[in-house]
Amino acid sequence: MPFVEGELNRRFPGRALRRAGDPEGLRAAWAALERVWEGTLERAAGMPAGTVDVSVDGEWSFAQTLRHLVMATDVWLRRAILGVERPFHPIGQPNAEYETDGNDMSVFATGQPSYDEVLRVRAERVGMVRAFIDGVTAEELATVRANPHAPEYPESTLSCLHTIVEEEWEHHRYAVRDLDAIEGK
Repeated sequence: MPFVEGELNRRFPGRALRRAGDPEGLRAAWAALERVWEGTLERAAGMPAGTVDVSVDGEWSFAQTLRHLVMATDVWLRRAILGVERPFHPIGQPNAEYETDGNDMSVFATGQPSYDEVLRVRAERVGMVRAFIDGVTAEELATVRANPHAPEYPESTLSCLHTIVEEEWEHHRYAVRDLDAIEGK
């Protein structure tokens, strides 16, 4: 496990910050994520038209991955931390188990949104996380929140933010893997 973690951290500079436990560390971790995603978004923009909608081996397309990250922010920031009653943007992409776990799918768009719309909503959510982290205090990181999937298991604000950061890094890794596969064809 340490070898794999070390290799992933080497391949993805900034990833090692993902478990930061204080406000300054979280700000550095989020800034690193924004930088890495900026480069990946630029890479995708430079690829042939339609690349962002290509699925590799049945996985989500690049655009669907960005939509899932919108959903992750809505679940863990807007719902769990901020307590927004209706936290979900229709453009969000739930995971495959979302409906079978008894959740309401009617809030989500059934059609495929334009990539420009995906980028706009994704940028809004990235900005929301940045704004929250920029103002978070050590005391607030310790505040207990309801786990959005299992309210009987409380989470701290910090653990909710760690989930967002982990989702960002893991899905970035998948997105890069798939862009590499598309370029290799």
